[in-house]
Amino acid sequence: MIFRWTAHRWTTFLYLFNCLCLVSVLGCAARRPVADRRSPPPVQPEATTAGAADSAKRSADAEPSPASSPAATPKRTRPAGTPAPEGYSEEGNASWYGAPFHGRRASNGEIYDMYKLTAAHRTLPFDTLVRVTNLNNGKFTTVRITDRGPFVENRIIDLSFAAAREIDSVGAGVVPVRVEILSGGMDPGSGFFTVQVGAFRDPANAQHLRDRLNTSYSPIFIQQYDSPEGLYYRVRVGKVSGEDAARQFGEQLRSREGFTPFVVRLDDGASSGGNP
Repeated sequence: MIFRWTAHRWTTFLYLFNCLCLVSVLGCAARRPVADRRSPPPVQPEATTAGAADSAKRSADAEPSPASSPAATPKRTRPAGTPAPEGYSEEGNASWYGAPFHGRRASNGEIYDMYKLTAAHRTLPFDTLVRVTNLNNGKFTTVRITDRGPFVENRIIDLSFAAAREIDSVGAGVVPVRVEILSGGMDPGSGFFTVQVGAFRDPANAQHLRDRLNTSYSPIFIQQYDSPEGLYYRVRVGKVSGEDAARQFGEQLRSREGFTPFVVRLDDGASSGGNP
């Protein structure tokens, strides 16, 4: 009887043991990581093909369109440690002139081209090369004097459109500058000068001023100037040797007559062009 009971218990024990092993195996299988559920490896970037690289390079090297070309215009700045040649230097305001004068005759007889690096100055000889530096940003350009002007107080030089673009003064219109002579072997103060005391649209007014001044000053002459706005008649007084003496004479006319004088170089055989 004891044996049968023991055999029965042994059978029950084996049955329970097998059940426990099966549950353990199934539990372990449920906790084992599944290969298909692993995170995929990072995607490597594809190599750029030769054709795509060439295409990108052509795009980067392409010339800007005409509409965007002004923004891409290279600007030169004054190199550090490169002083200008010794000689004439003055500081004051620079303006610029463009379309209304483009294609018209300048004071030296040439046809004014606003896209060339030229300028108008009242006293420097024609063909003088000068460096003009924008004192606001240090950018500079080199221009050739081909015209007379500007006949506006507190301005010393009138730049072409191209020159104004190089020093970034187109938008501002008027900027402070330094003007330095680059042409060697010349005395900018030598020669003959006159003083402009008025400019009129009506020739009768110019003649009236000439008659009034003729009793005290000589010579007095009227120069006709064909501007884009029409004819002007400029009244000029004196023929003075040397720029310094001409400036002193101009100040006498200012104090005695109340004029706003402009000292101008007398150019033999030159055109009566220029700008107001």
